[in-house]
Amino acid sequence: MTTSAPTPAAIDTEALHRLRDDYREAKSKQIALLKNPALGRRSIRGVLHHFSELADSLLRTLWQRAQMPESTALLAVGGYGRGQLFPHSDIDVLVLLPQTGAQPDESTARSVEQFISSCWDAGLEIGSSVRSIAECLQEAAQDLTVQTSMLESRLITGSQPLFADFETQFRTQLDPKAFVEGKVLELRQRHAKYDFTPYALEPNCKESPGGLRDLHTMLWLSKAAGFGNSWRELRANGLITDLEEQQLESNEALLSLIRARLHAVAGRHEDRLVFDLQTAVAEAFGYRSTTPEGRKLAMRAGETLMRHYYWAAKAVTQLCQIVRMSIEERLNPSSYTLIPLTERFFEKAGTIEVASDDLYEKDPHAILETFLMYERHEGLTGLSTRTLRAIYASRDLMDSAFRRDPVNRETFLKILKQPRGITHAMRLMNQTSVLGRYLWPFRRIVGQMQHDLFHVYTVDQHILMVLRNVRRFFMAEHAHEYPFCSQLAGGWDKPWLLYLAALFHDIGKGRGGDHSIIGAVEVKRFCRAHQIDKADADLVEFLVREHLTMSQVAQKQDLSDPDVIRAFAQRVGNERYLTALYLLTVADIRGTSPKVWSAWKGKLLEDTYRLTLRVLGGRAPDAAAEIEARKREALIQLALSAQPFESHKKLWDTLDVSYFMRHEAADIAWHTRHISRHVGAGKPVVRARRSLAGEGLQVLVYAPDQADLFARICGYFDRAGFSILDARVHTAHNGYALDTFQVVAPTMQEQYRELMHMVENDLALTLTEGGPLPAPSQRRLSRRVKSFPFAPRVLLRPDEKAQHWLLSISASDRAGLLYTIARILAQHHISVHLAKISTLGERVEDTFLIEGAELQDNPSQLRIETELLKALSASH
Repeated sequence: MTTSAPTPAAIDTEALHRLRDDYREAKSKQIALLKNPALGRRSIRGVLHHFSELADSLLRTLWQRAQMPESTALLAVGGYGRGQLFPHSDIDVLVLLPQTGAQPDESTARSVEQFISSCWDAGLEIGSSVRSIAECLQEAAQDLTVQTSMLESRLITGSQPLFADFETQFRTQLDPKAFVEGKVLELRQRHAKYDFTPYALEPNCKESPGGLRDLHTMLWLSKAAGFGNSWRELRANGLITDLEEQQLESNEALLSLIRARLHAVAGRHEDRLVFDLQTAVAEAFGYRSTTPEGRKLAMRAGETLMRHYYWAAKAVTQLCQIVRMSIEERLNPSSYTLIPLTERFFEKAGTIEVASDDLYEKDPHAILETFLMYERHEGLTGLSTRTLRAIYASRDLMDSAFRRDPVNRETFLKILKQPRGITHAMRLMNQTSVLGRYLWPFRRIVGQMQHDLFHVYTVDQHILMVLRNVRRFFMAEHAHEYPFCSQLAGGWDKPWLLYLAALFHDIGKGRGGDHSIIGAVEVKRFCRAHQIDKADADLVEFLVREHLTMSQVAQKQDLSDPDVIRAFAQRVGNERYLTALYLLTVADIRGTSPKVWSAWKGKLLEDTYRLTLRVLGGRAPDAAAEIEARKREALIQLALSAQPFESHKKLWDTLDVSYFMRHEAADIAWHTRHISRHVGAGKPVVRARRSLAGEGLQVLVYAPDQADLFARICGYFDRAGFSILDARVHTAHNGYALDTFQVVAPTMQEQYRELMHMVENDLALTLTEGGPLPAPSQRRLSRRVKSFPFAPRVLLRPDEKAQHWLLSISASDRAGLLYTIARILAQHHISVHLAKISTLGERVEDTFLIEGAELQDNPSQLRIETELLKALSASH
């Protein structure tokens, strides 16, 4: 490749460096301004415009020095085209050429190349394209994103006639209706990516629902349709009201200020309000941790910031809905004919339209009736602009008298009792603030963050997610998701009681104290005010008060212990309460975070339900009868797999009652099939299969027992990248350990056979080789764990029978955690009989049944607990 000699006008390196340094210095001053809490939202537009002007000025200088032909033009496109540039956003430019077909001549091509190269050398991070008008129109016709980018183009420097010609041809080609349709579909797809909620705990302030992108989209629709390029012009054209214009400008300014400060604090292009940046951004606003009146818990600076963000995002979501529908109606007036529903309501293009603007003022009862109408008429998708405005205008009508009104109370119960549309109605009521104004305790948790390691939604969104999950148990089209839950729901007579429990189960969060007790008090008050039958009220109060109990029993206690099941059965009382609690528990865990639910947890909960149901049905736990039943079932399965007659005896003679109580018949048969020929052989036996729970692997280890065996196995799984969900450890009479592990790995879906083969060979080799226990692996903590440090807890106490000890551990999750614990126990010659591993997002709640000589005196116990706490705290 030949290199052309540099032109006389080529920018020398020293001059480029001066330009770069001057640009960076000027930019740094603006970034410092953003970090000053004194900068208010009213000033942000000017700051962003100044960033844009700095880039404009440098680009003009570089354009001139590159000796670009006068017939060409430099255009700002995309967000930069709006004249608002965020500190670390890309600078998107279009070099517009006059040619209509052929490639640019050599001189022009060389100037373009030099210009783009000098932009990077001068410190501008540009995204560039070089096209003729014809090429621009062709690209725009094929790609909606390109079309949108060009819609916001403006001339920076170069040929004004060329830019005017481009604008004329672009506007002529643009089909407003097709553009609006495409952008609305794109908006819905983007919202789906973020679960249709602005209330994620780490939202993207640009792309999430209610973020800046929603506002930009509305202005694109307006510009394409010819209704205006600003909120002021939209108001002048009658699409929005004066108040809506003010709110749009105010919320856009706040979101822009948040995003700009996020860039400034992060020192890079970062649009996600991630946990480790929330506090720094909050401090840039001047927020400090405080304890507001009526709260027992301090509100962190980051929490204050996020509350303001959520309020803004909620307002933007509703305002954009009004703008979108106004634009669509103006473009397609024939599609917005009114169809009467009642004397007071119409259907308008799939939305509910009030008959008059002052309907709610004349009759406040109609406010809740609106959502009842929404449920009762199939095909409705939301509320019209007129209805949304009327609800907003009537917000002061929803006072304490409104909440006490018997008609409103009756209507709210009717909303809960409808056969369809409940989830969407409640979401609509929350979006329009009606839910929080009617259910006053709910108002306190709207937009409230949850500072823990497993929730991914704000409290109100989690509650609505749980309500959705409960509702799905009663819908035939979702029966395939959780068949057992759907089966139980099919026999349930009053679904609305479960919906009510879902609404109140976390309503007491953020007040200090036990939120379950607070919620139970609130729902009892609600039931009394709404004259709900005592039997139904008692059930709902029980569900709210005990909504965490079943999960704790299933995940932390030994389900093979009859006393555990008997105690839980006594606490529940009857089958009706048990079924309701089971359904609410499954819905609650699923609504916490996609990562928290697992098939193994589902199996534990279902086992807890079935075992408790038998006790409630009058069948007292009979260990001997249960063991005999399991043995018979296991023998049947062994016979079906052509095992020799009485081949099981050699193994079973070494096993005691606790083994048969802790393992189901299928597991006993599987163990026997693989171990019966190796009893006392001296070599470790490792077998793996796909878990019967439907997720991960079940791994069997049969080997001579030793103090560090459990730790050695945990160490192998840690190094191999597996997570242990459950461990059942048993020592036979002949001194052999028979351990069963439930494990999962990130790459499990398609590679079961390879993983099974790897585990069987590698783990057996690890156990055979022996040697000292290796140090736990050190890996980076997740951002969430760093942002929400969780003080580890260690509790050591004797079990109720005083035969073993229970070790309970709560800590932030990290790689090698279980191995770290097991290694310390092994060093103190403590045997593990049972391990219940419960992972809640980024937090673990582990329970171990252990025994050992060192547990018999207090100084040794204290030393073990201290070592565990020190190890668990090492990474915090």
